[in-house]
Amino acid sequence: MLRIVEYAYRTDTGRQRNANEDAYFASVPLFAVADGMGGAQAGEVASRLAAESFEPAQRGEESPEAYLRAIARTANSRIHRLAQADSSRSGMGTTLTAALVEDNEVSFAHVGDSRAYLFRGGELKLLTSDHSLVEELRRQGRLTDEQ
Repeated sequence: MLRIVEYAYRTDTGRQRNANEDAYFASVPLFAVADGMGGAQAGEVASRLAAESFEPAQRGEESPEAYLRAIARTANSRIHRLAQADSSRSGMGTTLTAALVEDNEVSFAHVGDSRAYLFRGGELKLLTSDHSLVEELRRQGRLTDEQ
């Protein structure tokens, strides 16, 4: 059985933005990070709605993947409904990366370019692939890692 000995979370606005559009959920065995899309309207609202979608999510008999998928769909629906109802939030969006730790497995839900890493033995290992134009060009061999 996997044990979660320690976890932490931290957000950083960075150098290019005035407002932080990050949100997170952390409650063993479920973790999520959402990063509102910079440049889009109300990215901070979208990321908050996504993270909040994990709070009431009750675990049933479904598979870990189906459970995470259902939460992600709920988050997407909440964001879409609010964007439809309020034109000032039209086009808002967020990335989402979530992990569910159960027994000897970690299951992920992932959309966008927020990343999941494994830290073990002093090393970081990337577990997700970015959903971005840059990553797609890299996968196609049209960009190198250095570019």
